[in-house]
Order: sequence, then C-alpha cells, then structure tokens
Amino acid sequence: MEMSEQTETPHGFTVVLESQPSSRENVYQETALPFSGNSRPPKEQMPEKLREMRHLYQYGRESVESRAGNFYRQAVFMQDYEDDYPWSGSGFIRYFPTYHDLTTKQLRGYFSWRTKVRKGIFEPIAASCAYLYLYELLNGVGTDSPKDALKKMRDFEAGYIDSGIGDQRMRKNIRRWMLEYAVVNNLPASYVREYADPEMIARDESLAVLKRPEAFSDEEVFSALCVFGGKKTADSPVLTLDPARGQHLFSEAWRCASDFSWRGLQLFTLIFGEKKTRRWYPFSNAVYYEQKQPEVREYALNECRSFQCKNGLWTVCAYEVLTFDKARMQGFLRETDARLRRYLKTGRYLKEKPENDWVLPYIDAMIEADRKAIKEASRPKITIDLSGLEQIRKDALVTQDSLLTEEELDKPMEAVLSSEEAVPMYEEAAGTPEGENAADLPLDEVQIRILRSLLKGEDVTAVLKDNRLMPSMAADFINEALFDEIGDTVVTCEDDRLILIEDYIEDLAQLLGGTTYG
Repeated sequence: MEMSEQTETPHGFTVVLESQPSSRENVYQETALPFSGNSRPPKEQMPEKLREMRHLYQYGRESVESRAGNFYRQAVFMQDYEDDYPWSGSGFIRYFPTYHDLTTKQLRGYFSWRTKVRKGIFEPIAASCAYLYLYELLNGVGTDSPKDALKKMRDFEAGYIDSGIGDQRMRKNIRRWMLEYAVVNNLPASYVREYADPEMIARDESLAVLKRPEAFSDEEVFSALCVFGGKKTADSPVLTLDPARGQHLFSEAWRCASDFSWRGLQLFTLIFGEKKTRRWYPFSNAVYYEQKQPEVREYALNECRSFQCKNGLWTVCAYEVLTFDKARMQGFLRETDARLRRYLKTGRYLKEKPENDWVLPYIDAMIEADRKAIKEASRPKITIDLSGLEQIRKDALVTQDSLLTEEELDKPMEAVLSSEEAVPMYEEAAGTPEGENAADLPLDEVQIRILRSLLKGEDVTAVLKDNRLMPSMAADFINEALFDEIGDTVVTCEDDRLILIEDYIEDLAQLLGGTTYG
C-alpha cells in the first residue's frame, strides 16, 4: 500500500492510505505449503510394547536406586522383545544409561541389535547401548541362571570385544563385573576363576606360592617371581642354556632369602605386607538393582582373597597392590640375576647396587650349596652287591685249600697266617713325588705351571703374558681339561685375575703331585 493524499488540518496533518492496489503485479497469489494436503509423510507408529514399557517408568526422585529400579522393571518387561530396525544413534553417549535415555528410534535399534546378539551375531553399536545389554545380564534379565549369565558375559567379551568390534576399554569392567556377580550369587570359586580378571588371579596365586615356596616346585616358584619381575626376569640369560637349572637357581635364591627379616618382619611381609580388610561395593559402577538384601556369608576365592557379607554390607580381605614394596622385590631379582650370571658365566654381567647388599649373603649361600651339590653328584658311586659275598667267601676257601701243602693243612689256620712265609695282603703305600701325577692329566706344561703357581699363591700375570694368554681364556681351557676329573669349575677369572675355587684346592694339589697352597 502507498500514501495517496496528505492534507493539513487544524491539529496537524491527515494521511490517507490507498486501499486498492495500483497494479495487479503487486498482488500476492496463494501458494500451497510443502506439507499441505497428502504430501506430509505418515507419522511413525511406536510399537505397543515400547509404549507400555514407557508407562512403567515411575517419575519422582531421580536417585541411583530409583533409576536402577525403573531399569529393572522395564528390562524384565522387555526381556523377550525382538525388533528389526536399523540402529541410527551413533552419537549416543550416556554414563550409566537406561532405556529412559533413548528415543523411540534408538530403542528399536537397540532391541534389534540385541536380537542379533542373542543369536551370536555381533555388530557395531554405541558403547553406551552395549552397556545396556551387560546391565540386563547383571540383573538376571535374559538368562536362565547365574552360570548362564556369566557365560553370556564371556560370550559377549569374545564376540564383541575380542573380535575388535567393540570398545576395548569395556573389558576391564566386564572382568570386574563377572567376579562380583559370581561372588554375590555364591558360585563355586573354581568356576569363578575362569571368569575373573586373569591378572588378579595370577597375582593372588603367585603370592600364595611365594609365601610358602618350600611347598611348590621350582617351575611354580619361578613363574610366581616372573609375575612380579616382568619380562626382564623371564628373559634372563641365566635360563638360556638350561632353563630348568636357571629356574631352580632363581627359586632356591628366593627360598634362602625368605629367611631374611628386618624389625621382626620376614621378606615376604616386607614386600607384600599383610592382608587388609576394607569395604567392598559390588556393581558400584553399573546400573544394578538389588532385589533383596544378600544373606550373611563368607566367600573364599583363594588363599589370598576372601569376601564377607554381614548386615547387607560387603567386605574384602586381600593383599593391597598399592602397598607392595616393588623396589625391594626388584632389588632381590636384579642381584640374583647378577650373581647367577657370574656364577654360570653367561650373558652381560650386571653391576651390583649397594642398596641391595642385604640379599647378597642369601644368594651366595645358595650358590655355595649348589657348588657342593654338583661336586657330590660328580663323585663316582661304588655299588657293592652283598648278595654275592657268600659265594666269594666259599670260592676263596676252595682256592686257599688247593694252595696249602699237606704240612700246612695239618696246622691251624692262625698259625699259617702268622708264619713268616705268609704273603701280606696290602703293600705299604709309597709317596708320590711332585709332578708324577701331573703327567697323566690332560693339561699342557703352561696350564700345569699356572695351576702350581696359583696353589703356591704366586702371581701368574707374567706366565700369561709370556704365553700370550688372556686370563679368561686360560681359565676356560683349564676348566674344560679338568672337568672329567673334578666335575666343576676349578678356577675363575675376576677382574683379569685367576682365582682358585677354594673347594677344589686340595683336589688340585693331589692331582699335581702334592703341591701345597700358601
């Protein structure tokens, strides 16, 4: 519209607007709106089951308990529901999600996904919706028994997480919930160990072994040490040539060191402490509805972990990982590894640390005991067949009678044996001059000279230099040559100095013809 006339009045101006358009071109025509008539898409209908489920939700105080109760009622109502609707809520993220947090389309997509999961078909879905399925299992929805619920949790872990489809961060929660579910439902401990966190189970079992190492095999003790020592202990060169021997030495070191005490506490307690009792809150990080107060009970999972329920409150008694003295444990393992490398002459030698001196006497005592055991085992065993002694005696008498003359037969036997003509049974042992025995040994002149000098306490540096021998090489040659005689290392090389093993000094002196040490 436009102004067509303007006139002056006693009180001002009067403006008259033109009521008709001046041209047809400025007239607006009616236009149909996009969704007028039959062009509007039909409104999607909510399945009646979902509608009824929503009506079950009880509004009021939004506490943790009320949310869990609403979820439980709706889950039981929907436990047999199936759908066939594509999931389209990829951006859905909720902490402690329930059905009430999903739209109708998201609910239909979730129940369609669950329908396939129950048939063993796993497909991607928002992690928050995957947690809904686990919450159902924790509340016993869609399961025949507690054992069936645990099995379905494990199947979900394998099909959804192990396969790489789902979020790997869910695994820690699943393992925790499986343990809690088994304890709360009082399932057998042997059955529980298949589902609980394997790291926790391995740690508990290893603690039981290290607490009583004398009751377990070398392999079991060494495996327990590796649980706390990690890859370095398992990959030690001590185990390279003979794994069984390496495991034995590590295990014996722990058995010996277990006697170490400080302020009245032995090594195990110094490292791992005592078992402690604290409150335990099963399913505190899940949507779980406690249908009834749990019964009073005690539940022993293993020697190192137990649970107790009293007045509806749970406690757990176990060793606390956060209080472990890892530095002391690592000190024991490192110094054991270092000493055994030198003892067995294998791998790169490790520098010992002064702060770990407390354990050295126990490791050295173990090594000394091992040396003596090897020496004893190498000695030849003489076996006498006592069953044949009687026949030998009879044969000797027959031989004796055939050698005696008629005159001697008339004399008593005592007289014959005491006569001057009697032949002595043993000749007096004669002394062995120095060097006589050495000729029978598989040693060359230089090696014999080195050993005799060491027995006399003399320095052999000049001998080695004159013969262009490295100390370590000379030690290896001598040990190899005398292994059949001694059965063990007789000389070691430390800091380029040759040192005789004290246990075999007397044996060497006899082999070399009476050379004395001093």
